[in-house]
Amino acid sequence: MAEIKLAESAGFCFGVKRAVNIAFDVADNRHGGCTLGPIIHNKEVVRELSEKGVITVDTPDEINGCEPVIIRSHGVKRSVYDTLNEMGVEYIDATCPFVSKIHQIVSDMSGKGYTILLAGDENHPEVQGILSNCVGKYYVFKDENDLQEIADIIPSENNNDICVVAQTTFNKKVWKNCIIFLKKLYTNSKIFDTICNATSKRQAEAQTLSEQCDCMIVVGDRSSSNTNKLYSICKSNCERTYLIETAVELEQSMYADAKTIGVTAGASTPERNIKEVLDTMSENITSSVNETENFEEMLEESLKSLNTNERVMGTVASIAPTEVIVEVDGRKQTGFIPIDELSSTPIQSADEVVKVGDRVELLIMKTNDVEGTIMLSKRRVDAQKGFEELQKAYDEKEILTGIVTEVVSGGVIVVSNDIRVFVPASQATMERDANLEELKGQEVKFRLIELSQRGRRRKIIGSIKSVLRDELAAKRAEFWENCEVGKVYTGVVRSLTSYGAFVDLGGVSGMIHISELSWLRIKHPSEVVKVGDTVEVYIKDINTESTPKKISLGYKKTEDNPWVILEKNYPEGTVVKAKIVGLTAFGAFANIIPGIDGLIHISQISNKRIDKPSDVLSVGDEVEAKITGIDFEKKRVSLSIRALLSDDVEEEEAAPVEEEPEIRELEDEVPAVEEAAEAVPAGETESAEETE
Repeated sequence: MAEIKLAESAGFCFGVKRAVNIAFDVADNRHGGCTLGPIIHNKEVVRELSEKGVITVDTPDEINGCEPVIIRSHGVKRSVYDTLNEMGVEYIDATCPFVSKIHQIVSDMSGKGYTILLAGDENHPEVQGILSNCVGKYYVFKDENDLQEIADIIPSENNNDICVVAQTTFNKKVWKNCIIFLKKLYTNSKIFDTICNATSKRQAEAQTLSEQCDCMIVVGDRSSSNTNKLYSICKSNCERTYLIETAVELEQSMYADAKTIGVTAGASTPERNIKEVLDTMSENITSSVNETENFEEMLEESLKSLNTNERVMGTVASIAPTEVIVEVDGRKQTGFIPIDELSSTPIQSADEVVKVGDRVELLIMKTNDVEGTIMLSKRRVDAQKGFEELQKAYDEKEILTGIVTEVVSGGVIVVSNDIRVFVPASQATMERDANLEELKGQEVKFRLIELSQRGRRRKIIGSIKSVLRDELAAKRAEFWENCEVGKVYTGVVRSLTSYGAFVDLGGVSGMIHISELSWLRIKHPSEVVKVGDTVEVYIKDINTESTPKKISLGYKKTEDNPWVILEKNYPEGTVVKAKIVGLTAFGAFANIIPGIDGLIHISQISNKRIDKPSDVLSVGDEVEAKITGIDFEKKRVSLSIRALLSDDVEEEEAAPVEEEPEIRELEDEVPAVEEAAEAVPAGETESAEETE
């Protein structure tokens, strides 16, 4: 018979136990209240508290008088305390004392000018709460690779100003390696080992136990950080390691033929869950021995009545908030489907999936002859059918569609054909370090890149990125097939440089040179366009012989050319209001319209003789002048104030009319830039070269 070994420190740690006790005390004595976020990462405990009147809210805005508010053991951001105080609501701080200690350390040290280095998961609420107490610079790292990147930012000579702490549930082994690295780099840094003793002990026990056992069962909520760390530790030593949330998920095939079975549990796992797992395993092991010894004496009907993992048909009899009651064909026991076993996608109520009278195919999960009940699952039957569909799609490399239902550690969960498919973060988007939360709730296309089954354990991994790459390649091929000089496109500005703007045309990028952005002289493209702007452009030139291919784009329009506007609206003889923008010895320059200045020769400033233009005019003056000449070829305009003055004033001595000097051009010559626009795939960083 197999031996079951339970880790001594499995289950609630001090901080979690304290927070849960506070929450249940409020439920029993105050008969209501709320927790700011789940009190712990365990759905069963959260559900039980909710049934007792202590609900979960995500933000202070959702409190709506539901007091007292309980702050969970992870702690919260400093801004949350400020908000609660401003609102004047009653709250009970159940933050773990070990976490509060880290808050104090980073507050004190960052206040003294230290840069904080924090080992942990930057998305974990405990880490976010710790960082909110920093008043200066901080960096989060999860391994030595992250530390190396930080070292490139913070030079080693600044080691007197470095303070290092860790998330309470950080992996002890990884922490030790990081400390060795840090001590070599920052010799005078202040290092505080803030990993919880209970966490260290639990991880050490998991390490030892997993090295000794043929099979490891880790009990805990899948959203729990410390539970997932235990699973990783055990998995590295024992291939047959399984993470389950409750005894319901336990399958005999997991530990079949194992001589020693190790059991450990996360810090947020209730004692009763661990006990149920141990009891179920003990019963199954004993049952297996008895069945082997007395197999020939068993009656077929008895075997059928106790059989699990059997598909049956049933009729929905009634629907309750947490379960669906079913009359199972050929069975005397009452069948019930927990709401969690109805569908793989999140639902608010059971009637979203079934109605009274519906005929449904179900899987028997557990038979309880003492109570006369059968626990059933619709979700798992649908999943089995869906898995067959996925197997076919995997073999034929089909593109599938599904809904992103969760953002989990390391990626997202996509549900397709009632099967949960894990998509790693590296395969979820085209961009590195993209915000995966933006995918939640979206329908996506994906391709399966790994699918395997060992017993009842399935490994299903998908890739959204591979489909996006194919679509991008198709867009690029279509673009190059149809593009031509002069063709107009609508694109999005992806990036700006000092010499131009790169525009995504749908799979391919082209460049608008700075000289093509405006008819006016500008110093930087950002004066005309911003990243993210939608712009209409046209192709000026295509260089298909270069590697990569290059596209030059035009943006400014002919009708916006100030000389075209002048020719259309300001013919010779037109009287205009012009602003003096410059003075010289021979005359004054006046701006007629944006982009065009005209020359008022000294002889045309007044109807009497003047020695110099500044005697009459100043920069900034607005004057009325008549357009007396336009040379479109040389881009020159002549103006006259004198032409609008009366000749009543007797001229003293007519100023000799000199030949007009060369009139300055509107714009300085812009040095030609030989760089053409690069054809860059959308979603990737511009590079000097690209292989088509």
